[in-house]
Amino acid sequence: MMYPYVKYSDNTEVVFSDVYIGENGEECIDVHFERPTNTGFDSVRITLPSYKVKVWEGNYTEEEIEFFKKIVENSADLFYKYSKEGGLKLA
Repeated sequence: MMYPYVKYSDNTEVVFSDVYIGENGEECIDVHFERPTNTGFDSVRITLPSYKVKVWEGNYTEEEIEFFKKIVENSADLFYKYSKEGGLKLA
């Protein structure tokens, strides 16, 4: 399951997954950034707790990727909390 987190002014949407058990037995979450384009989507997926980029497709710049990594690092506790609660409770 993927849960919405935020949408930025450039139409990049951020969603995050349920907690799952990774190959090493750790609790993991995927945080996915996606922006529509004329030909499809720009996409980046960063995995917690490693903070590694798992998917990078399209035209996001390296600067944007670094920005996304900082978002994930600064919000990791929230991603784990809300993932375990079934997403953010939005009105």
